[in-house]
Amino acid sequence: MKTVTISSKYQVVIPKEIRETIGLHVGAKLEVITYGSRIELVPIVPMRKLKGAFKGINTDIQREEDRL
Repeated sequence: MKTVTISSKYQVVIPKEIRETIGLHVGAKLEVITYGSRIELVPIVPMRKLKGAFKGINTDIQREEDRL
């Protein structure tokens, strides 16, 4: 587990290992989500980069008889 320190300007530095692992780069946008006392930073990915992300996924839906 990595730890970071909040600066006097309330800034944190994301460790290099984590930035490289998830492919963050200068200027990347992150969405900040809070769950109680927990904070999550989620990279915002342009829709163009998602093209083909679900190729080959099974799209069959099992429906109940009355829903056909």
